[in-house]
Amino acid sequence: MKRFLIIVLAFVVAITTIFPFLWMISASFMNSGEASIYPPKFLPDEINFSHYSSLFNRMNVGIYFINSLIISLGVTFFSLLFNSMAGYAFAKIRFKFKDSIFRFLLSSMVIPGQVTMLPVFLLLKNMGLINTYFAIIIPGMASVFGIFLIRQYCYSIPDSFIEAAKIDGANDFQIYYKIILPLCKPILVTLGILTFLGTWNDFMWPLIVMTDSSMYTLPVALANLMGEHVQDTELMMAGSAITILPVFILFIFLQKYYISGIMLGGVKE
Repeated sequence: MKRFLIIVLAFVVAITTIFPFLWMISASFMNSGEASIYPPKFLPDEINFSHYSSLFNRMNVGIYFINSLIISLGVTFFSLLFNSMAGYAFAKIRFKFKDSIFRFLLSSMVIPGQVTMLPVFLLLKNMGLINTYFAIIIPGMASVFGIFLIRQYCYSIPDSFIEAAKIDGANDFQIYYKIILPLCKPILVTLGILTFLGTWNDFMWPLIVMTDSSMYTLPVALANLMGEHVQDTELMMAGSAITILPVFILFIFLQKYYISGIMLGGVKE
């Protein structure tokens, strides 16, 4: 009976969670005004693709989609590269003041991100990077959370693997590339998903550093469309569906590694 009740509760929570997303997709195929009638309808009378056509042909959502994709992939790639290097170094390489430096990095996590926005913006402005992809990619190249996550995971890797590689003549980079990266695949996928999701859904920072509308990401462009077409619920639902579809597909295909990384990422020193 206890197991049955847990399954029923999980099913109810799952349905409650997924229902708004299902209605969003359904509403995106409705005719104009159909999603606003009362009582509300869950399924459209007929499937209408005109809202998706308007987004890509009349409102150039394809450009914003490409902008978001380039920025998200760039941030994810460099974040995995630098975070994995730093995490491996803090976990397995001995150097002077290692623990002090790491504690200093951890202490920076208490500083809200909004506090650093102005100085980072001024630095990027002096470098001439405002209104470019690099204005978003460079600040996201590394994070204390990513370093901490990979460092904790690296502690689960036996030191005997590294010592055997050193005996065979491997240097630190070869150990990192041929041993650490393959063994850290679950946590790298987990961090990659979190980084991609955070960058893809970020609204505030792209709004600050992108002054040209052609450089907008999807969340910023969707917010502008919402202001211009506030009464067109179906069009907004189509835009929202386009925004969440890539990250949803990404999670579906990589969820096995994501769950494995979450379960094993808490190994302590």
